[in-house]
Amino acid sequence: MSAAIVAVDAVKHFPLPRRGLGKRDHIHSVDGVSLTVEPGQTLGLVGESGSGKSTLARLLLGLQPVDSGEVSVAGVDVIRLTRKQDKAFRRAAQIVFQDPHAAMDPRMTVRQSLRAILDQHKIGDPKDREDRLVAALREVGLEAEYLDRYPSDCSGGQLQRIVIARALLLEPSVLICDEPTSALDASVQAKVLNLLQHVRRDRELTMVMISHDMRVVKLVSDRVAVMYLGQLVEVADRDDLFSAAVHPYTLALLAAADTEGDGPDASARGEAPSPVHPPTGCRFNTRCPLAIGKCREEAPQEVEISPGHWARCHRSHESRELLGHHERGASTR
Repeated sequence: MSAAIVAVDAVKHFPLPRRGLGKRDHIHSVDGVSLTVEPGQTLGLVGESGSGKSTLARLLLGLQPVDSGEVSVAGVDVIRLTRKQDKAFRRAAQIVFQDPHAAMDPRMTVRQSLRAILDQHKIGDPKDREDRLVAALREVGLEAEYLDRYPSDCSGGQLQRIVIARALLLEPSVLICDEPTSALDASVQAKVLNLLQHVRRDRELTMVMISHDMRVVKLVSDRVAVMYLGQLVEVADRDDLFSAAVHPYTLALLAAADTEGDGPDASARGEAPSPVHPPTGCRFNTRCPLAIGKCREEAPQEVEISPGHWARCHRSHESRELLGHHERGASTR
């Protein structure tokens, strides 16, 4: 069975307005990202704001064109979509955005917003479409009465459930969730994450869960990819990453999520550099407590730590020891 999602050396830079006669600057949003997600698997994509996670999601869905590289999703070459293929691809791959209020038209009822999706793809007759809307809401734990509400009549949690229902209407095989709980109250976040896990299992979906929160990706992911300044710096199976991470940036994220304070003594110094002028060498070197001369001069290559686990770090073989590794146990659950 072929992979559900494949990206090979995907690059996306956004040009900035030219100043004077000088060279035009670019934002290095995605810089040579390669990843694979197997069918039915959930990949957690984690990193700070501005690391390029959302841009990568848009590249995977063909919502932004890549500058170079290859992207294939649900067996479709996303880069070379024809108009006919594009409509079929929109049924196969869907996204749940971060802010449910921004994702819904405030002038339309829930019924109108969801019905428009079925109308556009000419799915079923009028009665069948209505039945599908009712079934979609029930799948996410809402009654049919919500169809007559406007977005302003719904809470954030209810609206995010509606957005999830809308994404599932076309029965996609791939679902990308871009920070789907970050705009919600803490009391609602777990319910939405549990709903997504339930839907993933029932429908055997392939999922990408984008988050800045290590606790979220640990809850829902099979594999985890850590992104920093447009590049993947570490990728591993979930349990391997949480018990044996080696990249200092990954360890810093784990330390920040460690509410019990018994993890490695790792921290990221200061703020991330501008993606317009990323540092030479390792992109994390300006914040890394282990950076040496080589880290500032030479970009590290991928190093295999164990089967299926790799990191982009010159000091991966000694990072955990130097940062005072302790067994994390339940501290990031």
